Amino acid sequence: MSVVKSFDPNVISLLQQKIQLIKTDKGAIYLVGPIKLPVNLFGETYLFQWYCWLNCNEVTEDFERIVAKLSAANLAELQQSSVLVHGDFQQAEHALIRFHSICHTGDIFGSKRCDCGYQLKQSLKHIAEHGHGALFYLANHEGRGIGLFSKALAYILQENGYDTVDANVQLGFADDARDYGDAIQVLKTLRIKPVTLITNNPKKLEALRKAGLDVEERVQLWGDVSEYNEKYLKTKIERSGHFKEGDACCDND
Repeated sequence: MSVVKSFDPNVISLLQQKIQLIKTDKGAIYLVGPIKLPVNLFGETYLFQWYCWLNCNEVTEDFERIVAKLSAANLAELQQSSVLVHGDFQQAEHALIRFHSICHTGDIFGSKRCDCGYQLKQSLKHIAEHGHGALFYLANHEGRGIGLFSKALAYILQENGYDTVDANVQLGFADDARDYGDAIQVLKTLRIKPVTLITNNPKKLEALRKAGLDVEERVQLWGDVSEYNEKYLKTKIERSGHFKEGDACCDND
């Protein structure tokens, strides 16, 4: 493996202009961006600004040191989360956000076993049409936090009568092991004004409000119901506590 011993000063200058350090209780989040990203949504091209972040135990503003370690870190074997920002996300009075959990099967392959691919595209469309917002793509949330391989095992159980909750539990996992701490830290870096959350999941609302963020409204995101995901969606409501279609957003009390 080729490891760079020293970098061209111009390279470091270009990179460090786009890197922010966010200190956490476990070390640091290094946020890189914004980067222009034209996105095709239903045949129309919308311009987003893309950010990606990396968790690290080391806390330093010597970004050259961090960059130098990347080629030996084998990050391709891991997942990093990112966020797509549209419009004046920092200052606009009303902005939409979506915390979207990665779904390899739904987002990439278009699987109908869930509604994730539909929710991803519709969220981006809502944000683009609204004019201001951000979609956080959370890479360590596959299968509600159990990972892709374990999700494949859970699918085998689901094909044999277990619902999504029981399948996860039978494999030794919590029903929902997702954590939103990193995404919330990045959100606070990019925006301090109130947000409107695109979700059917009350746990996401709770996580934001517990972190002291002002959620002024919730936008529901139901659709793409079929024979393949009807039981999955029913389990979300009946066992995971998701809002039903048409439920009002809970208040701030």
